[in-house]
Amino acid sequence: MSPRPGIDRLHLLQTAAELADESGFHTITLAALAGRLGVRSPSLYNHIDGLPGLHQALTLCGLQVLQQQLLNVLAGRSGQDALRHACLTYVHFARTRPGLYEAALQPILPEQREIQQVGDQIVELLLQVLAPFSLERAEALHTVRMLRSLCHGFASLERAGQFALDLDRNASLEFMITVFIDGLNLHEDDHEHNV
Repeated sequence: MSPRPGIDRLHLLQTAAELADESGFHTITLAALAGRLGVRSPSLYNHIDGLPGLHQALTLCGLQVLQQQLLNVLAGRSGQDALRHACLTYVHFARTRPGLYEAALQPILPEQREIQQVGDQIVELLLQVLAPFSLERAEALHTVRMLRSLCHGFASLERAGQFALDLDRNASLEFMITVFIDGLNLHEDDHEHNV
């Protein structure tokens, strides 16, 4: 019988992310992860600091995946088109990677500097998308919160099976984004008239 090849941290995290997507971020156990990897649980401690360490690593991974997806879709786009695609990408991430999305929503502690840095970079990326709308810094930050709230609310309700009517959910999503952008345009027009 040939020896089983060792696992590395990347493979471990990819497998943990798959488990999270299948059954939920908070349902992951080290025993289940070890079973999926075909190793004994103590072997995992060579790569992670127990379950809390795994949770932190998945939070970082979730934020990094979201950041990369946003960077990919926003390349070459600006204005309303960029904002629309940012919203669609956020919801797509929540739909297709539910466990990683849940991981990305975990509270960030002050000592988790790498996680904080990626979270801040996502916010700055969204602020860049909003730059053409002539918002003050505080207004732009409020708008980032609004964007996240809209997209998170939609994705969460959809995942919970709350959209049971015979009505196209993607059409509802597009309508929500359009009304959101129209509201920003109205705000921008009001701002210009008051200057």
